[in-house]
Amino acid sequence: MLQVAQLECRRGDRLLFSGLDFEVGPGTLLHVRGRNGSGKTTLLRTLCGLYTADHGEVHWRGKSIRALGEDYRRDLLYFGHLNGIKGDLTGVENLRLAATLDGDKADTRTVWAALARIGLAGFEDIPTRMLSQGQKKRTALARLILSRAPLWILDEPFTALDTDAVDLLQLLIADQVAGGGLVVLTTHQEVPLTSGQACHLDLGR
Repeated sequence: MLQVAQLECRRGDRLLFSGLDFEVGPGTLLHVRGRNGSGKTTLLRTLCGLYTADHGEVHWRGKSIRALGEDYRRDLLYFGHLNGIKGDLTGVENLRLAATLDGDKADTRTVWAALARIGLAGFEDIPTRMLSQGQKKRTALARLILSRAPLWILDEPFTALDTDAVDLLQLLIADQVAGGGLVVLTTHQEVPLTSGQACHLDLGR
């Protein structure tokens, strides 16, 4: 269970949101919505512990994420605006590095299979700086296939993806939720996933 209590965040002198209270339970997809500048990315980074709120608390399984520290980060997979991949490394190398940092077990066969499933068969051993933006995004999103983290926080994950990749990403997120995982995401793209059984949180209203 992810719990947010009386959260308040500012950017400079501007108040983004205050008094924010919500819970995300197992098997739940929460779609955070709002216009540009409403604080969506700030909220997601706060949920990850990458940004300190001006007021309020974020709890994971009943304990403050600040107190949990690494124990919380092991339960979390965060996907932000930057792909988080190293251009000098191949897709295989990037994915094995990410799996190690995430604490996921991923042998070579599993990594190659993940890249093939995400649509990068034939590009696995090419330095990622040589890939297109969409292929770089796919490389980063392959982490979701390997992840065992119960909580996914995804900031605009559908950007720069073609139709096939969007469909696959929706399937991966749906499988995470169906397995009892929690997903918090933002997206400007209209996708069936967020118009179905998803819960919604609107910022800036």
